Amino acid sequence: MSIKSKLPNVEESIFSVMTKLAINHGALNISQGYPDYDTDDRLKDLVYKSMKSGHNQYAPMAGIFSLRKAISDKINFLYNKNINPESEVTITVGATQGIYNAISAMVGIGDEVIVVEPAYDSYVPTIQLNGGIPVSYELNPVDYSYDWDRFRALITDKTRLIIINSPHNPSGKVLCETDMIELKKIAYAFDGYFVFDEVYEHLIYDDKEHLSALKYQELYTKSFVIYSFGKAYHNTGWKMGYCIAPPDLTMELRKVHQFNVFSVNNPTQHALAEYMKDKNTYLSLNSFYQEKRDFFNEILKDTRFEPIKCEGTYFQLVSYSDISDEDDMTFAKRLIDEYGVASIPVSPFYINRTDNKVIRFCFAKTKDLMSRAGERLMKV
Repeated sequence: MSIKSKLPNVEESIFSVMTKLAINHGALNISQGYPDYDTDDRLKDLVYKSMKSGHNQYAPMAGIFSLRKAISDKINFLYNKNINPESEVTITVGATQGIYNAISAMVGIGDEVIVVEPAYDSYVPTIQLNGGIPVSYELNPVDYSYDWDRFRALITDKTRLIIINSPHNPSGKVLCETDMIELKKIAYAFDGYFVFDEVYEHLIYDDKEHLSALKYQELYTKSFVIYSFGKAYHNTGWKMGYCIAPPDLTMELRKVHQFNVFSVNNPTQHALAEYMKDKNTYLSLNSFYQEKRDFFNEILKDTRFEPIKCEGTYFQLVSYSDISDEDDMTFAKRLIDEYGVASIPVSPFYINRTDNKVIRFCFAKTKDLMSRAGERLMKV
């Protein structure tokens, strides 16, 4: 019997491909989006303490109350938004599972979902798994800004969901007040819902403000807002995240969640609830990562690569159009083979594999690694 694949066009993740090539060639890996330094010992100790205290069985389906309350307090502090921890906060297995739950809860066969591209690679397969139709909106390739008239033209009576990511992976673009006003206008006229992927909320630079969907009631009433502990606390391998949504949407999300994973790692939840009591654990992240961004950009000044302004995230896009006419996949592979530096080509972030001669580096790395990579990039 032949297998009828539900995702016949899905190939191995570009992140896995480039990491394998980096390992095989002994290249310096500044490609995949994870820190190469460890999480805080205090947080690790809290996880161990939680295990020793007996928190080793199933957690409540929606997450332990103390963690949901800590998240609610944080949201109130940051965005002046009162969130009910019982009915509006759900702990998920990383942000990706939260996104999967939200899309699965809302999208059915034939529903259209607008995806802003370049886009995180889990969006489109999840839409397709649920029988939905992804509709691509490509950001301006020069500065990754929005043309809202062109965006609105994509909305039809079949549009069920719009996915917005800010700070944006991979471009580093951060939505401004004008963008949020346009989204509010869309929300008024749009008979559908939003997923706001805000996993890099604490990684915003040059005194910019993260304009969360939580700050705008017109948006929040129709939105699932997704966050990641892994991005904040340098432990992406723990796969801890959460979704905030109004009670009616949370109810639908939890219907999927309870039959997907049911509950999330119990001792880690207890540890995070305690750790979050110190606000500096997340308030210090902007300056921590801006220093890394600025350090990496100083390195790039001595190369032929052209950095594209990074306003947030821990990713730096660079144009190599003055260096080569090769497509980005070929160029990225040659960068590994000939110069020993791993990056991520950006074309796989597009449904149609749009190639703008741009690659992505991750600067959530030690200064030593970035310096050694820079020495090699200067030779390109």
